[in-house]
Amino acid sequence: MTETLPAPTAAPAAGNGLAAEHLRIRTDKWIGKRTKRVEDPRFLTGNARYVADLVRPRMLHAVYVRSPHPHARIVSVDTSVLPGLGTSVWVFTGKDLADVPPLIDHVALDHLLRTPQNVIAVDKVRFVGDAVAVVVAADRYAAEDAAEELGAAVEYEVLPPIPNVTAANAPGAALLFEDLGTNEIYRQTERHGDSDAAFAAADHVFEIAFHHNRYGAAPMETRGVLADYERHDKQLTVWSSTQMPHFLRSIIAGQLGLPEHRVRVIAPEVGGGFGQKMCTSPEEIVIPFIAVALGRPVKWIEDRHEHLLAATQAKEEHITLEVAVTNEGKLLAVRGEFVGDGGGYSFNTESALIEPALAAKSFPGPYRLDAYDETVAASLTNKSPVAAYRGVGWTAANTVREIVVDEIARGLGIDPVEIRHRNMLHADELPYRSITEQLYDSGSYHESLDLAIETIDYAAFRARQAELREQGRYLGLGISSYVEQTAWGSDSSAQAGTPLPSHDNSTVTVDPSGTVTVAVSTSCHGQGHETAYAQIAADGLGVGIGDVKVIYGDTESAPYGLGTYASRSAVIGGATVARAAADVREQILKVAANMLEANPEDLTIDDSVISVTGAPGVSKTMAEVAYAAYWDSEVRSDEPLLTATRFYDPPATYANGCVVVLCEVDAGTGSVTLDRIVAIEDCGTVINPMIVEAQVHGAITQGVGGALFEQFVYGDDGQPQTTTYMDYLVPTSTDIPPIEVLSLCSPSPFSIGGIKGMGEGGQIAAPAAVANAVADALAPFGAKVRQLPLAPDYVLRLIGAIGADES
Repeated sequence: MTETLPAPTAAPAAGNGLAAEHLRIRTDKWIGKRTKRVEDPRFLTGNARYVADLVRPRMLHAVYVRSPHPHARIVSVDTSVLPGLGTSVWVFTGKDLADVPPLIDHVALDHLLRTPQNVIAVDKVRFVGDAVAVVVAADRYAAEDAAEELGAAVEYEVLPPIPNVTAANAPGAALLFEDLGTNEIYRQTERHGDSDAAFAAADHVFEIAFHHNRYGAAPMETRGVLADYERHDKQLTVWSSTQMPHFLRSIIAGQLGLPEHRVRVIAPEVGGGFGQKMCTSPEEIVIPFIAVALGRPVKWIEDRHEHLLAATQAKEEHITLEVAVTNEGKLLAVRGEFVGDGGGYSFNTESALIEPALAAKSFPGPYRLDAYDETVAASLTNKSPVAAYRGVGWTAANTVREIVVDEIARGLGIDPVEIRHRNMLHADELPYRSITEQLYDSGSYHESLDLAIETIDYAAFRARQAELREQGRYLGLGISSYVEQTAWGSDSSAQAGTPLPSHDNSTVTVDPSGTVTVAVSTSCHGQGHETAYAQIAADGLGVGIGDVKVIYGDTESAPYGLGTYASRSAVIGGATVARAAADVREQILKVAANMLEANPEDLTIDDSVISVTGAPGVSKTMAEVAYAAYWDSEVRSDEPLLTATRFYDPPATYANGCVVVLCEVDAGTGSVTLDRIVAIEDCGTVINPMIVEAQVHGAITQGVGGALFEQFVYGDDGQPQTTTYMDYLVPTSTDIPPIEVLSLCSPSPFSIGGIKGMGEGGQIAAPAAVANAVADALAPFGAKVRQLPLAPDYVLRLIGAIGADES
């Protein structure tokens, strides 16, 4: 269920320096409509093609040999055990790729120690699943057999494991990178305001030490790469399940020493990315290298076991907070330490700081703080490296903040709704620069909270909760308000403390038949871009959505851009489409004006018909005008291109909302049943409510997974213990109750059309809502949630039903 409700008008963006063109977008017919996704038929009929579906003549298959040890030196790789070596079977080790530069992060931060990652390990492995060699054969099964045989012939010198952050920083700990002299690769403190004075004036100080669990994207499509090198024209084509085709092309060209125009990257259908496929993986360099070396196509498809071992993971942080408050529950100051577990390498796109640094900056959320000290640290451990995953950093920050807000309310005897209202920003305070220098453009913080509480009938729930508690049943209600940073361009990344220049374009073209092609630099992996961009172009040009074709994902046909991640596509991609469509519309109107002997400003376009205002029947179809623009020299303008490419690098925008969860906890078994989820989403101007609703559903489901089920577990010996979906649990349809989605709209005063990004808010907010609901249900036991997931054994420990040694 989706319902769009009005919200307070956003405050004007005084002094933001944006031209009027930035503040409007045509919204005549299509934008804001519940339009079915135009891309769905090919998925539903099985016509979508993924990397695993692609076949090339003479194609070889690659299988990795991966380390069974968390920490070890590679003594030798005995390839002589393989018959047919160099004829029917080929092997590539780290030494064979010695000339390929190691991957390294691109974050421009002082004090961050670099941990270059060879695309195949050369001297040392640093987690179970670290690549030691690649075996290539004409048959996947033959490659699997050969890889198993070669794996048994690798000799290692096993080193002491570093299973967690505590062990990483213990005296005498083994070092993952000896040349660094430490496993802690970053630690810095920033102080905002006078925390000493605030704590001195506080009536109470609340503390929490929280361990946010390590979990990952688990996309339906695992990672995959196919590379083909045509030696006669020195052209390398790479098909990859990637979110960033152009960025990947640049990295591949640089790593392999190839001219960029000789590298083509194609992202075919991508079966889910969620941020995990935005960073360049070592496999995306190795497979093209082998294809160039052998002169034959090479394909690698990751199986599920390999994915759970070797793909990047996310979310794990150790967060410690001290919160100064008054008797009335006013938040005065916070001292926070955010420590990330980076895994075996500080991974290349955003480094091991991608979790703790983003968590620290986003921590204030929708609340005022007078003072805030943020300490950010990251250490290396013998786990798979950490990289992006939906709601990166923000999830952990929102979880611990909303948990501690509830605990303060409980400790002071204040209603959890009321304490939020006492500390939240009001709409008339916006735009507002947070204490961490993030500029919130507009929002509906109080309104989102109130709408959620009204929807679940708060008073009736509390009455029923009290009645059932007397019967030994434990119902709980959890609230999680959130702010979601979006429009990830140059400004947004700078506000997050991880500056990265942004470059994105779209091209809109009307052909001689009057139909439209939109080529975009953002890449789709399930978000509905083909529909949303078609809606924007259709409104901009006055045509039907069926007359618009959207292309993306191929560096040879799509304009250059950074791809899709961090809730940026609607704001950035949508604006580039709107700008380009506006330019083409002007070109169309010039030609039509010559044909109709009118002024361009007197013309309108509706349903692909161009008419003269006030002159009924005086009109031309879009097809007639487009044909004339190409072929009639009498009426076409000086530059009748009917095409335009436009760029956009916007200011940051901030979506917001509130998630409320109702649950019941079985005190006998520790099981948690979710009864109801209500989600309020405010992403400014909505392009397509159906897409918004679907994104909220998916994000909340992933957030519930992190709250109740998902966790990568490593033993004290560094061995992963969750290597199949029998061990790594993901939510199923029976675990998720109906999700009620309601929308508010506070348009951004900064972006074209008032659009904000969205799609991560459910993941950001759901874990805290679930945790707070469980804590609320178990309030009679004095339960305090200090880790996720809320597995039955942990819930039983919370109520004292079992001890720590019994779990």
